[in-house]
Amino acid sequence: MAHHPIHEANENSPYGNLTKEEFYQKHHIFHQETFMLNKHNMKIFTQSWQPAGSNSQLKGVVCMIHGYTSESGWLFELSAVAIAKAGFFVCSLDLQGHGFSEGPRDHITDVQSLVHDCLQYFDSARAHHPNLPHFLYGESLGAAIAILICLHQKTAWKGLIVSGAMCEISSKFKPVWPLEKLLPPVAFVAPSWRIPITRPPASRSYRENWKRKLVERSPNRRTSGKPTAATALLLLRVCEYIKRNCHELEAPMLVLHGGEDMICDPDGAKYLYESASSKDKSLKIFPGMWHQLIGEPNESAEKIFKTILSWIEVRAGLFN
Repeated sequence: MAHHPIHEANENSPYGNLTKEEFYQKHHIFHQETFMLNKHNMKIFTQSWQPAGSNSQLKGVVCMIHGYTSESGWLFELSAVAIAKAGFFVCSLDLQGHGFSEGPRDHITDVQSLVHDCLQYFDSARAHHPNLPHFLYGESLGAAIAILICLHQKTAWKGLIVSGAMCEISSKFKPVWPLEKLLPPVAFVAPSWRIPITRPPASRSYRENWKRKLVERSPNRRTSGKPTAATALLLLRVCEYIKRNCHELEAPMLVLHGGEDMICDPDGAKYLYESASSKDKSLKIFPGMWHQLIGEPNESAEKIFKTILSWIEVRAGLFN
């Protein structure tokens, strides 16, 4: 089984002491990146990874969605490379306002626009590999978007994997009362106002200090760490929508969550698991772990990756 390249990373670079190109070459990965124009004529950055070599037979397609203030590259990319090394075509994009994609930073007012971007790119990737099983993976906000996609495309996906899913914002991260109750009028009057009393998500997401430093040192990181009022309100409403509708989920589902997640409450993951109509569903709450599971010590991150990969491989029909 492929090993996760997190073992090679350091606080300065996810590629360790190698250049990005040397890193891909070492892991025998063929990498492509480009921009697509979404329906609003915004440039959205996309990239893909797959085993190098014309003789490589692909096992499936895995479409990945990063979380709020993250990006498809840098640390998030290491999991994509790990899955590609195992024989899969993996693709991802920078959400609007993140990484290389256009859009205001930290300011999301329409989650459906993000969903449509993902559908546009992932549908194209899936169309290029119509005979392979297709899987959808999301972290945090990306997991919420993945859930919305599966609610829209009920039978298109062989499996849905969500990590630290944004189904319920933790009380440890929510704006304090009474600001939470005042969010609707504040977001209406001053949608771009940045909430000053919320701590940056990364400070509570990654347990390992060196991984927090690594995330902060990304050259493409476009965040102040403080959401706007309109974004905070949107995130809360997305959670409410998922709670009302997740009973309609039918895709096979793996739900992963840190037991000490201070961003997205584990109770939201439990509710998602219990409510979904999926006949094939699994819930794994990892005691003591934080929001970003790759932010745990490398041994734990490796164990979680193997859980994800084996789950995908079984549903891809590779193993019984």
